[in-house]
Amino acid sequence: MVISPQLRQTCRALVQRMAVANGLPLEALAPLETALLARLRCAPARADLAQEGEAIGGVRVVLSGWASRYKLLANGRRHLLGFLLPGDICDSYLPWLAQMDHSIGTLTDVIYAELRREDAERLIAEHPAIGRALWVQTLMDIGAEREWTVSLGQRVAFQRLAHLLLNVHLRLRGAGLASGNRCDFQATQVDIGDATGLSPVHVNRTLQELRAAGLITLSHRQLEIRSVPDLRAAALLPPSYPTGAAPHL
Repeated sequence: MVISPQLRQTCRALVQRMAVANGLPLEALAPLETALLARLRCAPARADLAQEGEAIGGVRVVLSGWASRYKLLANGRRHLLGFLLPGDICDSYLPWLAQMDHSIGTLTDVIYAELRREDAERLIAEHPAIGRALWVQTLMDIGAEREWTVSLGQRVAFQRLAHLLLNVHLRLRGAGLASGNRCDFQATQVDIGDATGLSPVHVNRTLQELRAAGLITLSHRQLEIRSVPDLRAAALLPPSYPTGAAPHL
């Protein structure tokens, strides 16, 4: 596969964020960037990259398109555990587990890097800084999941969607994929409902409320945050919540 400048930029942005988070020079994580770009894969929309219960084959990084982590209940209902956007690692802790405890599915056509388990283990053994960076990324992702648990338990629908939309925008901006306060938004209202525990009708109504409040515009899969501070306040986010590239949820 031809590696486009956009794919290189997205991969580089990920490595740069990891280097900054760990106080490392970019060169310390360069072998990870090289390894990821050497193993690019494509997947169509609404396909599984991995299913719950499967043996873990390695680490995947989304470089183009949208995916999600999800679990299915016995009655077939789906809950999205989080959106996976360009520059996101599909669970940085996977090298330490034996099998998947959730599924990973695409929402759009996706290009991703797949680092085989044996290659990940070798990189970590040869470059301890990479192992540390992956572990720190895991801790950051767990922190984001705790914040999202608060959303599901204590934020009302208006606040919950404000949090989700702001998080998506900050992450895409951190990957160099936002133009000012505008970014792509590829999730459907069904996807949003499955992530927030709301019905599609409730999601639609809440998005209309956010528009009416002058906080967002969302049309033709384009999201614009009209005021980041106001949307942040509407989401009841703490002062410690990142203002740059937020961890993913």
